[in-house]
Amino acid sequence: MERVLGIGGYFIRAADPAALSAWYRDCLGLDADENGLWRQGAGLTVFATFETETDYFGSRVQQTMLNFRVRDLDAMLAQLRAKGADVAGETQDMEGVGRFGWVTDPEGNRVELWQPA
Repeated sequence: MERVLGIGGYFIRAADPAALSAWYRDCLGLDADENGLWRQGAGLTVFATFETETDYFGSRVQQTMLNFRVRDLDAMLAQLRAKGADVAGETQDMEGVGRFGWVTDPEGNRVELWQPA
């Protein structure tokens, strides 16, 4: 059986694609090239499904949520707050999994940040 090799891309509709791309570059350090290619660091990727009624993604209108691995969650959240980003006040710890925090991008998409255990 053929299998997928990994995530090949994540695509977001935006009222201002250039501004949203700049936000991800300037606030999260996602240094994609002019074609959107980004060489991410090696590590785990989680694929999980959630119940329709979940509030985990923030708004129920949001059908998917992007999750980025980070080295230091507290430093990333402080950096985002310093840039005026909409950062959730709470974080979550999951024993054996890691720590989680959330930011909402300028288009209203909730993004999860994960510091693996």
